[in-house]
Amino acid sequence: MKFEVTILGSSSATPIFNRNPTSQALNVNEKLYLIDCGEGTQQQMLKFDVKASRIEHIFISHLHGDHYLGLVGLLSSLHLNGRVKPLNLYCPRLLKDIIDLQLVSSETELQFALNYTFTNPEKAETILENQDVSVETIPLDHGMACTGFLFREKKRMRKLIKEKVEELNIPIEYYSALKKGSDYISPDGKVYENDVLTIDSAEPKTYVYCSDTLYNEMYFEQISNATLLYHEATFLNNMLERAVETHHTTALQAAEVATKTNAERLLIGHFSARYKTLNELLDEARSVFPLTDLAVEGRVFAIGDQ
Repeated sequence: MKFEVTILGSSSATPIFNRNPTSQALNVNEKLYLIDCGEGTQQQMLKFDVKASRIEHIFISHLHGDHYLGLVGLLSSLHLNGRVKPLNLYCPRLLKDIIDLQLVSSETELQFALNYTFTNPEKAETILENQDVSVETIPLDHGMACTGFLFREKKRMRKLIKEKVEELNIPIEYYSALKKGSDYISPDGKVYENDVLTIDSAEPKTYVYCSDTLYNEMYFEQISNATLLYHEATFLNNMLERAVETHHTTALQAAEVATKTNAERLLIGHFSARYKTLNELLDEARSVFPLTDLAVEGRVFAIGDQ
């Protein structure tokens, strides 16, 4: 099952010549989920071959412009391109007012339904669950209503041991029950236990998206043991005072989060425009948590072994 994230934007409040504001496209079993939608996201989707028409769920962490100002344009393009299937939006309640005002002002009536689920910045909640994934909100500390998102794979069915199944000439109509854990009883009455005929599927993997936040252990338990942890890392630690003032995290702190929550891998992003190159941020994080990568735009990161 495919479980990977494409980085569309990794800058913080303002874009610079080679980095756009925050946005990511998560592919779960060939279904696309858009996480945040900063200015320029549409151009990035075109550049990196992310098909807007395949997106059914959009998650907006908070209402600072670098995380949502590309959304109205995206909705308009989907409308103009003839989209009719519903689009699900998970966001702060006030975003509906912003979108409604824009649609009224432009005399636009979308051809597709826009279904809202409003996030609660005060407590973690499951906001989406389907056959592939469940999604929880992560309350964060950014000085305004802000949530991260935890994407958890659903446990897959057991896998048949092909050689054993063929050896016993088990009819195909039994395969579904075997994958669900049932034993097999042969025509002569012999019982074959399920673990002889199948193997367990891999443990579900998780992708944790920690948007803008002050370093705060309140969310550590919820995000523990992430397969891949994305965490904002706006500043180097020599600007810790500025990070605290603006409710952001440093690269060093992001690495400490990964260490304390037992993440398998760390991805850092949301870089201040003051940094023209990112090597110092990466080096600082790796000094604490070696398995760290930069959220470089256009890169695709597999979540766990694929």
